[in-house]
Amino acid sequence: MLNPTVFNESDHLGISDCEMMCRTNCSCTGFASYRDDGTGCVFYYEDISSIVDHIGRGNATIFIRGNATKTADQDPRRSGSGKKRLLWVIGIIPVVILLIFVAMFISRGKRSTWLAAWKENRTSTNRSLELFLQQLGSARGSSNSTSRLDSFRKRDHELPLLSFSCVTTSTNNFSPANKLGEGGFGPVYKGTLLGHEFAVKRLSRKSGQGIEEFKNEVQLISKLQHRNLVKLLGCCIEREEKILIYEYMANKSLDSFLFDPNKKQLLDLRKRVSIIEGIAQGLLYLHKYSRLRIIHRDLKTSNILLDDDMNPKISDFGMARIFGENEVRGRTNKVVGTYGYMSPEYAVHGLFSTMSDVFSFGVIMLEIISGRRNTTFSSLDHSLNLLGYAWELWCSSRGIELIDPLVADTSSVSKLLLCLHIALLCVQERPENRPSMSDVVTVLCNENADLPPPKKPAFSAHIDSCNSLHQQDCSTNDVSYSVLEAR
Repeated sequence: MLNPTVFNESDHLGISDCEMMCRTNCSCTGFASYRDDGTGCVFYYEDISSIVDHIGRGNATIFIRGNATKTADQDPRRSGSGKKRLLWVIGIIPVVILLIFVAMFISRGKRSTWLAAWKENRTSTNRSLELFLQQLGSARGSSNSTSRLDSFRKRDHELPLLSFSCVTTSTNNFSPANKLGEGGFGPVYKGTLLGHEFAVKRLSRKSGQGIEEFKNEVQLISKLQHRNLVKLLGCCIEREEKILIYEYMANKSLDSFLFDPNKKQLLDLRKRVSIIEGIAQGLLYLHKYSRLRIIHRDLKTSNILLDDDMNPKISDFGMARIFGENEVRGRTNKVVGTYGYMSPEYAVHGLFSTMSDVFSFGVIMLEIISGRRNTTFSSLDHSLNLLGYAWELWCSSRGIELIDPLVADTSSVSKLLLCLHIALLCVQERPENRPSMSDVVTVLCNENADLPPPKKPAFSAHIDSCNSLHQQDCSTNDVSYSVLEAR
């Protein structure tokens, strides 16, 4: 039997010579260089398993003949490791396949859920957009579109909820050129969609109106339907954006006409009386005939919008409050409103009721009659505001002097003097002395009504021009009564 390891120390032999010599011998299973410089040969005649034992000993590289791979697989030590790897592979493959199926199932489920949510969201968006377009159509005054809208809303019981991208597009990305003005809680822009115009009130993030006030305004206005109340068409609540969408009022607000030296001439006395009557009707609806009993709390000329025909519409219900059926008044520690329009009991004690709105309405009436703003009014001696000045003229039977001279019209003077009388009743200091809006509307429709004399208004800083007379006598205005009797 051949020696399992044979050495040939000849320094004339290289590794290629060793290979040739090994291949000529069928029993040779491997070879290597004898020396580190690559000379000499070492031949192996052992089993592959025995040759493997030599691997790692010294620096020489052992070359195994071409059938070595096959032989190595037959090595019991190697075959055991191979079997273990095979078992691992066989065990892992089903697990991997199972995980792939589970992942596919979950992915499919998520995809189905996402797709269903996307379809539902798209359907909801389309429904909101359709309802919004119906709202726009009805705002133009079409009776057919209004009836369709009513049936549509009965089906959906919801207010159109538009996406922020839709609102952004309609306002040209809230372009300054589209800005209509600044409301109590943020800017108002003009929006256009499919040829329809509407107003977009974007709640300022720095404003005092939070999400509760916003929801309050949406809840209130969506349930109000009256020709003298601005119509809410939709809203947008997305990310930090809170937006209300109203019908568009081409003539903007009453104050933009009333206190502009040029535009105020467009409001003749007859039109001013009509505006007073319209505001009174809208306020009466809020206090008595709407589904909810509502106190506006921020009634002023800038919150009275004018449509194409100069019809007034009450807007901005962010500060409004709902009263229960048996509630008469409320109280708050957070007094909100506008100086010059707030009633004394509300401004001083936080008490509000329908009579708080009546007081504000009285101030508006005086501003409409005179064409002058209460908060900036100044008498000759700078001691009277508009309320005090009106009271002084009333006491001296010179009420006609309060009427805006730019639009003097003798044919309507009697009506305006009646409005002055009503206004002074509305701005009296004690709430119980003020008329209700129901009384105001009745008197406006009946000029021959018997009215009580007014008392000194609140916040008037009045200098008594009738100090020699009792208050009751001073309150009696001969001009007012003579006009009422003549009519």
